[in-house]
Amino acid sequence: MTVIGQLSSPVIYLICGGIVAFVAVVCVIFAVRAWRAGKAIGMDTAVLRRVVTSSASFSVLPAVSILLGVIALSGALGIPWPWLRLSVIGALHYETQVAQGAAEQVGIHLSGSEMTAPAFVTIALLMSVCIMWGMILNLFLNKKYTGRLSRSQGGGSSFGDEAMTAMFIGLVSVYLGSYLGQWISSGSVFTFAGSALPLLTALCAAVVMAVLTAAAEKWKLRWLEDFSLALSMLAGMACAALLGAVM
Repeated sequence: MTVIGQLSSPVIYLICGGIVAFVAVVCVIFAVRAWRAGKAIGMDTAVLRRVVTSSASFSVLPAVSILLGVIALSGALGIPWPWLRLSVIGALHYETQVAQGAAEQVGIHLSGSEMTAPAFVTIALLMSVCIMWGMILNLFLNKKYTGRLSRSQGGGSSFGDEAMTAMFIGLVSVYLGSYLGQWISSGSVFTFAGSALPLLTALCAAVVMAVLTAAAEKWKLRWLEDFSLALSMLAGMACAALLGAVM
């Protein structure tokens, strides 16, 4: 059996599925306790049902993009591990970035054909260790940190808003800089070689995201905001598949 086959074996499914099931049970317990707490303070049942419905919709709709992340990573890491990471604590942008960076450091591309057992262990360990510090630091610094995030800066914005914007710009710059460097170092910058494919894919997804964002703001389509990330990712994937077949 190949490494990618082993990563999707019943044993791995059982291990990862058990963890996901445990987290799901904990979520159900907290939901039941929250319902009882609402009833205890006199909240109307109809209000509680609306809260449950709206919370479920705002949880399920954005999860479409998470599902796409599982699909994207499953080709290199199997299905169970990305499913576990993105179901419990992982974030789409974090998991893909760390997995790609770890794969590069062990000297392979993030693909099933090049994956080895030691490489997977390194990637999985790095994906887990790097993200757990947020939980650990929250135990000691959360109160002070949240107060700092909400503190108003110049122009009325908070430090949290500015920090998130700065981190997002930095993340985009790293990816685009890497793709641009690969394109330029490939030879002629005037030819759309395979190294230009990531840039064109990113451009396609960015255009779709901009159109969807503008439409949501103009026509007040709140539901479109929830689907914009998933739709832009689908557009980028379709663009990559189409251009990959042509180039």
